[in-house]
Amino acid sequence: MPLYELVCISRGSLTQESMRTLLKRSAETVLDRGGAVRGFVNMGRDMPLPYRMKRHMEYHTHGTFWLMHYHSNPKTSGVLMSQLKLDPRVIRCNVIKITDKLSEMAAFNAASV
Repeated sequence: MPLYELVCISRGSLTQESMRTLLKRSAETVLDRGGAVRGFVNMGRDMPLPYRMKRHMEYHTHGTFWLMHYHSNPKTSGVLMSQLKLDPRVIRCNVIKITDKLSEMAAFNAASV
């Protein structure tokens, strides 16, 4: 299974409990479809956005940046993206395919440790 990275910007005003449920729902989407979650990275909480973004009929100037690394099939990434785009807590999200070769995964593991 390929290794993917989900890059996400959620609302800056989210409570810790709301953020926890968002992360849990994202992970459960991958796990329920036979994937494996490698981990989460918090990139910053309530940080200013590079420009004003409109999502769900509201303008946002601050957001919480986070990443999720996971293994899954390509269809799972599509389902995950469609769920996150409909979620009112998410401002922007994108999935990036890191690699599908085992030798490159070993290099990624060494770099992330």
